[in-house]
Amino acid sequence: MTGTDPKTGDDAEKERNQGLARSLFRVSLPRWRGGRYSLSKLFFNFYLLAMGSFVAIAFTADFVISTAQRGITDDYARRFMRGTITLIEDELFRHPRSTWQKKVREIDEKFSYRLGIVERITLDRTLTAVQVDKLDAGDIAIDHDGDIMYHRLGTSSKVLVVGPLASNRNPELKDRLPLELRLRLLTWSLTGLIFGIALWFWVRPVWRDLEALRQTARDLGDGDFDARSPRARSQLFASLSETMNSMAERIQQLLATHRELACGISHELRTPIARMRFALEMLSETEQRDERERLWAMMEDDLDELDHLIDTSLTYARFERETPEPHFSSVRFAEWLGDEVDSVRLLGRKLNVAVNTEKLPENLNIDLDRKAMPYALRNLLRNAFKYASKQILVSAELIDDRILIHVDDDGIGIPPEEREHIFSAFTRLDRSRDRATGGYGLGLAIARRVLELHGGTATADASPLGGARFTLAWQAHQ
Repeated sequence: MTGTDPKTGDDAEKERNQGLARSLFRVSLPRWRGGRYSLSKLFFNFYLLAMGSFVAIAFTADFVISTAQRGITDDYARRFMRGTITLIEDELFRHPRSTWQKKVREIDEKFSYRLGIVERITLDRTLTAVQVDKLDAGDIAIDHDGDIMYHRLGTSSKVLVVGPLASNRNPELKDRLPLELRLRLLTWSLTGLIFGIALWFWVRPVWRDLEALRQTARDLGDGDFDARSPRARSQLFASLSETMNSMAERIQQLLATHRELACGISHELRTPIARMRFALEMLSETEQRDERERLWAMMEDDLDELDHLIDTSLTYARFERETPEPHFSSVRFAEWLGDEVDSVRLLGRKLNVAVNTEKLPENLNIDLDRKAMPYALRNLLRNAFKYASKQILVSAELIDDRILIHVDDDGIGIPPEEREHIFSAFTRLDRSRDRATGGYGLGLAIARRVLELHGGTATADASPLGGARFTLAWQAHQ
């Protein structure tokens, strides 16, 4: 003995439900708190990724545009400087070549950028092949890295060097690059700040929705099936929140069905098992042949009852667990109805079972699921067989494109306040708890599920014969 009290049935059932819930919600949810994700970390991850991508795209676009515009800029710079360079060249040609260096230094003092003369051969390693070709052709070669222009002086080996254009002599040009850099830094800083604020207002509702979903999943995993995810603030998680709530409702329904079936079947099993045990005890004590045969027949009936209980329970559980995919096919309706009634007519024994299809159009064809619909009709007929006194009438009619099947009996009828309640599983009227009429309360529940599969209804009302009328109604697709 350990001194531990045994668990009650409710505690054990709660543990089973929690175990089922954990298995259903055993998903890899992110760890959002403590040693784990936080709102600030999520924000910075989004920010760095988005801003980094934005900056990379911007710089790539700037590089591509700058490269594409370089040719246009070079042509503009050549046209802009060609007159100045030509004037300097003409001034140098007025003096002997030996004095060019001295003369260019004098001219240099009058310009805001540097001027100089170098030998052509010294530029082979400085300029590219394309620039050298331009230089030898008498054009102006531009070195973008050094911001320098080169022009060959006539056919001589001398080359006029203009630049760097941003020299110490021109403070305005000298400060242009730092000013441009400062403007770019300011622009990028403002862009980053505005983007960060916008991203924060976008991430915050997303975070709240994630937190709500995480909390709901944890509550459901702990067995609280009344927990529901609140309405999502962002459209990003709206469908996920609705799906989780729908899943929770479905799980709650499945657990309720499981509990209902377990309780109902355990209750229904007691009666036939007790009768079989009693019959076995009596069988061992009697030597009379007639009595032994009667007891054998009783046990066979009890076995049939157990087999029918299991089959009916499995059918009901299948309809509750998942909605089967209907497979509709067209049938000659009057003939189909007559054949279905004939297939179970023997179960009515001495009852007068009649079929009336006079209100149906001639040669009417109806689309229905030929596997599921017989479940509904046969269960209504079995129910009528239990309560009818002498007569059962099965009739059909077409009203406003809806097909209706009525099953009437002359039995004791159903009180109005119980006509809806009897379609719930394991629900029976008190007067039906004897062996002659006792069922399991599943037949009518199955009939309603079948009609829901067809987009219709199963209802109960008073019968013109004095007993109960059950009606199956659905949209007729002819």
